[in-house]
Amino acid sequence: MEAFFASWKTVKSENFDNYLKVIGLNDELRSVANVIKPVYTFSQEDDIVVFKTQTIVSEHEIRFTLGEEFDDKALDGRVCKTVITLDGDKLIQVQKWDSKEATEVREIQDGKLIMTLTCDEVTAVIICEKV
Repeated sequence: MEAFFASWKTVKSENFDNYLKVIGLNDELRSVANVIKPVYTFSQEDDIVVFKTQTIVSEHEIRFTLGEEFDDKALDGRVCKTVITLDGDKLIQVQKWDSKEATEVREIQDGKLIMTLTCDEVTAVIICEKV
């Protein structure tokens, strides 16, 4: 888990727009999401993991304990039941809302944070470097 504790800036994404369509974002939100480059920060306070997403238009923070489900209002307004677990070196986040489910797998490869986002049959990849 310690390898994630840093700030990470988005440098590249692949198939992100298609992923955003599948999770239900409208054209206006997708157009913004496709041009902003979020900074993700992981830290820890006692037994709580803190995950912040910062963009030029908004900020989102979740505090969680690994393996415990919590309610989360995503940046796009979706209200999700979310659980985040650590499986080896992979941080796995599962979000459920309405009849949908999305999975985000985060891992460190060659000093980069790689996020693989999947919903239905659509997968996107976001690559981040340490700030």
